Amino acid sequence: MTTVRSVVFSPQTGVLHMSWNQHLAAGHRQGVPNVGYSAVELQQATRYYGAKNTGVAALDNVSLSCPAGTWTAIMGPSGSGKSTLLHCAAGLDQVTSGRVLLAGRDITRAQDSQLTELRRRTIGFVFQSFNLISSLTAEQNVAFPSKLAGVRVSKSDVRQTLASVGLADRATHKPRELSGGQQQRVAIARAMISRPAVLFADEPTGALDSHSAKMVLELLRNMVQTVGQSIVMVTHDPAVAASADTVVFLADGQIVDRVDMPTIHDVAERLARLES
Repeated sequence: MTTVRSVVFSPQTGVLHMSWNQHLAAGHRQGVPNVGYSAVELQQATRYYGAKNTGVAALDNVSLSCPAGTWTAIMGPSGSGKSTLLHCAAGLDQVTSGRVLLAGRDITRAQDSQLTELRRRTIGFVFQSFNLISSLTAEQNVAFPSKLAGVRVSKSDVRQTLASVGLADRATHKPRELSGGQQQRVAIARAMISRPAVLFADEPTGALDSHSAKMVLELLRNMVQTVGQSIVMVTHDPAVAASADTVVFLADGQIVDRVDMPTIHDVAERLARLES
């Protein structure tokens, strides 16, 4: 039985209000690993660009486990390997050596067709640029990737997903009629329509003003706390990283530090040391 949840986000309180439309099947959402699994795991992962002896190791023997139902932020100076780690973890790039497991599946040497299917069914992406189609409404943008993949999504599911990000009254609006924060929430709804096991976010608040950024971070936090969403996020902003459960710091392609239950001060201090 498929689980369908109606989840409504209140922009005023930053709280997700949930009701059940159907009985929970086996106690977890479609595609989400059982409790105790790693949503994302890298084992001694190395990614070389160029020849091994003369090229660059964007990732150098990285081992990392991101437990299901938690939010992990990746930070580091420019060129530290943040984006490479995200891309390898999400199956957008392949490691040169080591292993990558996504939602319990080894994707290290998966074929392109397998990775494409995995991304459609298991992963959601949110980027700094919203990547909305200007000629489509919010609800059409949310449904578009599923339609492109040949997956049928009902209008009620689309509307419920938009309601979950506080945009129930903006379903028929086009991107030009929405603020930056609203456009990013449409992008989050688009990523969440397939109920992904892992949400990958690359600078999700980078193009937003402080008020809109705060609302997006509150939404992501409540997705983790209320529906057990797993999030892996790259950011350069200590205030954004401090919203996560764990912050992992990279330098020269290696993990050099981490902090659990971070504060802005903790994150800013560690990042300043790496950049000095």
